Amino acid sequence: MKTHVKALVVGGGAVGTSIAYHLARAGWEDVMLLERDELTSGSTWHAAGLLPYFNMSYATTHIHDYSIKYYKTLEEETGLNAGFSVVGNLRMAQSQERMNEYMLYASTAETCGVPYEWLSPAQIKERYPLVNCEDLVGAIFHPTDGYINPADVTMAMAKGARQRGVMIERKWQADAFHWTGDHWDVTCTKMVEKGGNLVPSDEQIVIHAEHVVTATGNHPQRTAKLLGIKIPAIPVEHQFIVTEPDPALVEWRKAGNPEHPVLRDADAKWYVREERGGWILGPYERNAPARFEYGVPDSFRADLFPLDLERIEEEYMSMIHRIPTSETVGLKDDFNGPICYTPDGNPLVGPAPGLRNMWLAEGFSFGITAAGGTGYYLAQLMVEGEAEIDMASLDPKRYGSWMTTEYAARKNEEAYEHVYILHHPDEERPACRPLRTAPAYDRQKALGAQFGCVNGWERPNYYGPLDAPETFDHDARSFKRGGWWQYAVNEAKAVREGVGLIDATAFTKHLVKGPGATEFLDWFTCNKLPKVGRINLTYALTSKGTTRTEYTIVRLGENEYYLVSAGAWTAYDADYLRKAAEDKAAEFGYVEIQDVTTQWGVFAIAGPKSRDVLKEIVKDADPETVLGNKRFPWLTCRDIELGMCPVRAIRVAYTGELGWELHHPIEMQNYLWDQLMAAGAKHDMKLVGGRAQNWLRQEKSYRAFGNELGRDATPLEADLPRFVDLSKEFHGKAALEETGVRSKCCTLLIDGPEDADPWGREVLYHGETRVGRLTSGGYSVAFGKSIGMGYVKPEIAVPGTRLKVKMFDQLWDAEVVEDSPYDPKNEVIRIDG
Repeated sequence: MKTHVKALVVGGGAVGTSIAYHLARAGWEDVMLLERDELTSGSTWHAAGLLPYFNMSYATTHIHDYSIKYYKTLEEETGLNAGFSVVGNLRMAQSQERMNEYMLYASTAETCGVPYEWLSPAQIKERYPLVNCEDLVGAIFHPTDGYINPADVTMAMAKGARQRGVMIERKWQADAFHWTGDHWDVTCTKMVEKGGNLVPSDEQIVIHAEHVVTATGNHPQRTAKLLGIKIPAIPVEHQFIVTEPDPALVEWRKAGNPEHPVLRDADAKWYVREERGGWILGPYERNAPARFEYGVPDSFRADLFPLDLERIEEEYMSMIHRIPTSETVGLKDDFNGPICYTPDGNPLVGPAPGLRNMWLAEGFSFGITAAGGTGYYLAQLMVEGEAEIDMASLDPKRYGSWMTTEYAARKNEEAYEHVYILHHPDEERPACRPLRTAPAYDRQKALGAQFGCVNGWERPNYYGPLDAPETFDHDARSFKRGGWWQYAVNEAKAVREGVGLIDATAFTKHLVKGPGATEFLDWFTCNKLPKVGRINLTYALTSKGTTRTEYTIVRLGENEYYLVSAGAWTAYDADYLRKAAEDKAAEFGYVEIQDVTTQWGVFAIAGPKSRDVLKEIVKDADPETVLGNKRFPWLTCRDIELGMCPVRAIRVAYTGELGWELHHPIEMQNYLWDQLMAAGAKHDMKLVGGRAQNWLRQEKSYRAFGNELGRDATPLEADLPRFVDLSKEFHGKAALEETGVRSKCCTLLIDGPEDADPWGREVLYHGETRVGRLTSGGYSVAFGKSIGMGYVKPEIAVPGTRLKVKMFDQLWDAEVVEDSPYDPKNEVIRIDG
């Protein structure tokens, strides 16, 4: 057994074997895979093997698409039939709201080239007469997917990996990981059978691995303990049942009819597919419990939990309603096994927090569907430095150190339950909330705030009626203009016409200082560093020249900087900053990095009257001039006093209006809030949430990280050359220049439906040709129509170009406009007073 390898993959399920295969295919030699038991002995063995395309995530859609196409090639490569039944996937809808969901999804799928068809109830009945269609509105049909045998596809990938030189070792358990500074020493123990259990023997070896990937299925809590990190992946019970043969189905197939597609009745919360003349029912019911919160017992191998059929009785009865011939068919088999989930239902794929050359591939609730694509794109990350798609939405560091076992377990149960619940784009899930709250939370709630959750923080999305029932936000959701829409319109108008106050406390904030801080940040970011007392917008790039993080940098001193970035990415940004500073310490000197996010609250005040409000409470020898352009110009930072609260005020506004960000000691937040509210009352100040702010920033063409800005596009492709200083050397510069502009970000005004706006997931057409996709969308109060931002071919990203946006299965007119269609010369934001 080899003890020195380039990469060690821990875990021999579908995900682990795919990663090993793709690392070898990408050119890495000396790849080894360890499995503590037998290949497929974890959750792979009892998976149903479905391959659903349906996913609202751009990255995950690409992953699923790759898997489905890749699995079809395995038999030719390996000689092993992976058991892929390309029967298609029929996703039915009992309501128009469900069809609206499918239409939004379809537009997203189209951006990735995923084929689909629409079927009416009559067409469903004509094709599949066993299906009761009387209460259906329609369905979306994917002709290219279906289901696969999980064990067969895993073994095929394992054979393909071996053919490419991968060493696969079974009955070896990884028991300890030690980073030496340039490789991992992994202590492994030989596992042996004893009394039906798998137990460790006295035989141990140490494997020296340059890289380690953990794909440990149901065991991520054990993995987390060994690595000294947190992994919010915990299994949830999933039951499915297999019926005896259905005589009507048997006769249907005897008559030469094709196999039914995988049937999904999302409103009934289940999938059904054929299985040897009978049916498999897989429900996603309420109250399925999380298991193994603190680790899988040593005695649990390819085992199952006791059944709880009462829990799925409603779903079983709805299957009988949808397929009436199944009513008299007996049960042949049943399963209740663990399937790993994460709080948002997406897997954790990428570098482990705080560790070098340690990669996670954990938390796969749809592991068979995602295995192929995960192996492909993770191998790109490891071998090439970045994947061709932006993998940030799956990054393990999207959850910070605040995450606990209890949080993960309860949110994972919720994610399971929500598999088939309507995925409204304005959905906010309730479990484990509120958890992270700024001091002003209760004051905001009393004033009608309806909160969203960002990185655990409660943040106002909009302010509804003061007497709103608890269900107001839930009932306000829609795929069109929901019940909250008019409130957001009023808030956006207040900022454009008067003054609004926004809570931005969730912003990520880092203090970077020390002898090496200036040289380090000059190399780390692509724009010029600001002078003391001024600010700059800048980007940290990946090694491929794409955008890793967006920062507002405030220079507090010669070697002291205050960095503000997106609130959703605190741990993600902190990890990258610290690792980069460590890497360059020998060159630039000591750099101290402090995450001060929870030390500073932030209020953003914006609008033509914002200066008037602040003048009411500012304390200064000359209060009339302290906020004017001479003493406090645009894009500067000043320490001011608002009442008795010391404030680090930054003259910048994400809304594009006159405004300031008021960074304040978090313990003084309620005091400052009360001061601002009293002063604002004299000027009819309105409280404003994140949804109105999102619309306003699009009127200014301000790019958002995770939307327009990401690891699949450079700042030049985002059309931000003014923030890239090519006269200096910075990380990723050569790659940025070599990449050029493959696609380009632009802003569009859209003549869409009267009752709906785009969400930023829609496909774009130029004539009959698909040319790009939206990355943001919403409503413009300045122009009285829908607005969006997105990427298209550079030659099309020209003001005046007429495009089409697909919404609700129709094409709507859109026009590319100049950047910053509202106040293009920035006159409003610079106004003196």
